Amino acid sequence: MNASPTRTRVPISACIIAFNEADRIGDCLDSLAFCDEIVVVDSHSTDATAAIARDRGARVIARTFTGFRSQKQFAIEQAAHDWVLCLDADERVSDALREAIEAERARGFEGAAGYRFARLSNYFGRFLRHGNAYPDRVLRLFDRRRGGWRGSREVHEAASVDGPVRTLRGDLIHYPYRSLSQQLAKTQRYARMMAEHEFARGKRATLAKLVLSPAWRFWRGYVLRLGFLDGWHGLVYAYVRANYVRQKAIMLWMLQRGLPVDDPPRDRAT
Repeated sequence: MNASPTRTRVPISACIIAFNEADRIGDCLDSLAFCDEIVVVDSHSTDATAAIARDRGARVIARTFTGFRSQKQFAIEQAAHDWVLCLDADERVSDALREAIEAERARGFEGAAGYRFARLSNYFGRFLRHGNAYPDRVLRLFDRRRGGWRGSREVHEAASVDGPVRTLRGDLIHYPYRSLSQQLAKTQRYARMMAEHEFARGKRATLAKLVLSPAWRFWRGYVLRLGFLDGWHGLVYAYVRANYVRQKAIMLWMLQRGLPVDDPPRDRAT
């Protein structure tokens, strides 16, 4: 009786983009110890991000930041292996998710071009398990020969593949904000980038969207998707996310009228 043939173990390259993440990248890299290679594309950090990554065995590549999507696409193009697992420095692979990935790898990722899984965000000391925050499924493990970080949108970027996508159990743990101030600054930056992207594509804001879209975002997340079950954390999160929608709509309204959404350049001598 012939023994079953041994399946070749599929190697995985973990790909991370980072900038000044010295306080968080270590935990991210530790959660990726099961991968065969770790590539970190660093946007010329001024802290110890690159040194920490090298100390943990990652291959660090310095590259000027050109956008979230293009930076991530560059990262997977530098990988040594075709199956890539993409993370941000503020994310970690949970034990349950690692086990699910390893189980699929043992089967040779047969029949799939990519895998999605839930992202569980810690919001100032509490994991949000309801509302617009969860399950927030993301496609992060895929065969780069069949997809990648495609398109022209550089913010709220998403990977896509040509072929079947399966959902894995387990969560990608996310620590998105160090402080409320950082969250507000981050959402304002993203709102501007999205408004500029939508304006360039010909999309326009209306008075109805200015008034109704933020209210709908809050109602959908906090009430319909049970965000209130996350206590005051869910309430604050829902308010801030609704404010993001409001900021984006206002910025798009300003752009279509030729009005500035950023401070104009100033002469250093003045």
